[in-house]
Order: sequence, then C-alpha cells, then structure tokens
Amino acid sequence: MASTPPGAQKMKIDYTIDRKVYDDFAKSCSRKGFAPQVIVEKLMAKFNQTGQI
Repeated sequence: MASTPPGAQKMKIDYTIDRKVYDDFAKSCSRKGFAPQVIVEKLMAKFNQTGQI
C-alpha cells in the first residue's frame, strides 16, 4: 500500500490587531482575490529571508 505524504502543518495565531486596519486588509485581499492567510504567510517568509517587511 502506498502512503500519501502528510499535508502541510498549519498554525493558528492570535494577535491583537486594530479593527480598522484588519478590516481594510481583509477588504483589500478580497478585492485582489487573495486569502488573508496567504498574504500573511508570504510576508512572514519574506521577513524570515530578508529581515525586512
């Protein structure tokens, strides 16, 4: 029997973010067709690589 590779592990994070900032971010993501978690993951990866935002 062949086994399938495990799926990507996910982490739920809790941070306190200004409501207006979050709402604007979610609206912008929706308009561009992105999910907010994808943008946050990419920003985290970029920060880890370059140390810049």
